[in-house]
Amino acid sequence: MRFRCRQELLMASLQTAIKAISGKVTQPILEGALLEAFDGMLRITCTDLNMGIVTQLEADVSEEGRVVLPGKLLGEIVRRLPLGDVDVNVKGNNAATIRCMGSRMNIAGFPAEEYPPLPSPEAARSVTLPQSALKDMIRQTSFSVATEESRPIFTGCLMEVEETGVNLVALDGFRLALRHTELESSVGTFNALIPGRSLNEVARILGDDGDVELKLDKTHVSFEIGSTRVVARLLEGEFIKYRSIIPATWSSLIRVNRQELAACIDRASLMARDGKNNLMKFSVGDNKLVITSNSEMGDAYEELEAAHTGDELTISFNIRFMSDIMKVVEDDEIVMRFNSAVSPCVICPTEGDAYTYLVLPVRNA
Repeated sequence: MRFRCRQELLMASLQTAIKAISGKVTQPILEGALLEAFDGMLRITCTDLNMGIVTQLEADVSEEGRVVLPGKLLGEIVRRLPLGDVDVNVKGNNAATIRCMGSRMNIAGFPAEEYPPLPSPEAARSVTLPQSALKDMIRQTSFSVATEESRPIFTGCLMEVEETGVNLVALDGFRLALRHTELESSVGTFNALIPGRSLNEVARILGDDGDVELKLDKTHVSFEIGSTRVVARLLEGEFIKYRSIIPATWSSLIRVNRQELAACIDRASLMARDGKNNLMKFSVGDNKLVITSNSEMGDAYEELEAAHTGDELTISFNIRFMSDIMKVVEDDEIVMRFNSAVSPCVICPTEGDAYTYLVLPVRNA
């Protein structure tokens, strides 16, 4: 096998694909990247059996073939090469010689036949979204995915495809993030529980233009993004009936400027982060919101205008959970709904249902 391509194009494609290589591999072959040269194209595939990434780029192919080369090492080699054409020549023993201008490297490879095939969802269930829309949905929900493996079901996001819309939901036992986007046409209804790690890698690949096509079967989901395809194994199990934990009514409501609130939370966090519980206290009433935090280093007091309806209330939160929401919401004004000091706070837009965030309070703060 022999091909030639531009260093910057090969580097970009490798950097995309090798994100699928896990730090903990169960088989040595999974540390490799499968390279396939054919018909003026180079295809690069990486997988850890839970997620796989395939991407293609144009190449001058003088001899077609397939080989597996150490993925991360190959990426480091290409990244350090000078700008110019990279020539890769693979001999019958799967050893590759890589040349670029005055540089030459030799690396040992593996037979392509040993590389596991990447699953391809065969079912007809599919949905097409603008890349920018899915990118925003992931960015505005994946921060609520659980990081601990004790409850595997919470390490993923629930994707609900409805007749004319798509929901993406994440929760970790302390907070919930729900993002909704409309579809231009009906595609039927189906659900998928997608690992958060896979969605974050998809978000890194997504651009601001064009569409992404999702295809699902009972075990896998694939994302077709231009010349790149991401395949992920779905999580098993049943997601919590999340709508039952979102309060339908409220006893206290405020409308507040999101940017001003974010700035107040950011300043209050300077004291809260030195405390034991990273806490802040909200006091709602008299058309204002007062935020306080304290630690052994001192205390913080922030006051801002807030249009208030209903009962006065004092409630405490983990400041990081609120800060995470403020970082992803883009509206100028938001609504915060409360019921009591021990009930969840719901954050939503002033109009519509594009997003819903729920944060549990900290009791006895």
